[in-house]
Amino acid sequence: MSFAPPRSIADVVEVEFLRGARADASRTPDLLIEIPHGADERRHYDRLRGRLRGDLPADLHLFFHLNTDVGAWAYGRATAQALLVAAPERSVLLLRSLIPRTFVDCNRPGDYRGGPLDAGALTPGIPSYVRDQADLVLLHELHAAYVAVAELAYERICGAGGLALIPHTYGPRSLGIDAVDDRIVEKLRWACAPERHDGWPLRAEIDLLTRDGEGKLWAPDGAEEALIEGFSRVGMTAVANDTYHLHPSSLGWRWATQWPGRTLSLEIRRDLLVPAWTPFEEMRATDAACERVAGVLAPVLAQKLAPGTPTATA
Repeated sequence: MSFAPPRSIADVVEVEFLRGARADASRTPDLLIEIPHGADERRHYDRLRGRLRGDLPADLHLFFHLNTDVGAWAYGRATAQALLVAAPERSVLLLRSLIPRTFVDCNRPGDYRGGPLDAGALTPGIPSYVRDQADLVLLHELHAAYVAVAELAYERICGAGGLALIPHTYGPRSLGIDAVDDRIVEKLRWACAPERHDGWPLRAEIDLLTRDGEGKLWAPDGAEEALIEGFSRVGMTAVANDTYHLHPSSLGWRWATQWPGRTLSLEIRRDLLVPAWTPFEEMRATDAACERVAGVLAPVLAQKLAPGTPTATA
């Protein structure tokens, strides 16, 4: 029986199943690429904002533009395409969340309340500025629908011996924001003022999220070293677990610990993917930047995929 991919769900998840020219349609995909912060276009924000009835901070779209993972979907898909050119017997399943993390974060448990960002906590599943009960019900439903699709994909692909790539992007600087709350837009305008923005600490160009807070490795063995070397060859500097690591309050940590050695998460600085860094406006990654990243990721993933895996069908 041929592999049957999960179906896309409007305004929740976009599913794409890509096969190489020599891929066996009956086989489970070799690679899952899951983009939990894939809602990076203004239309994604506007669509869900239009469904929410409660009061929200003014100009909240500015937070969306600054905080969304611009380019994660683009370089994730470019990686899939590069892998299939190099290994046409392979296939890849891509999941793109269409739910803006401005309202609910698909890389968090829906009930995660967050904590002080300057103390190492993560942003919440649903920000505190969402208070309308009907809105909360809707957001929890959307989140649950996405996570159910992702969970099934991990079970079918990683459970059959395949790998998962979880692409993220982050802003170029740590802006010193202590919490995401009703004043988030005001805080960001202050932090991004021309006289202040460039004084914030500059983040690593690429941060590989391969270990937990205790230093335990959950990514494929040798991937750290191979990627650091590979990115260096194309003029990019990669580090491991610098700004972030695999945090137990993230679903990335859940997938990594559930499937040891089978998942790889990373952050790439957004300003390296877009023509110009304009944090309060919609940005799009360039093809050239995404292909540069994919040219490093794809061969490492291909090397980590054992010959002939996965073999299960679904």
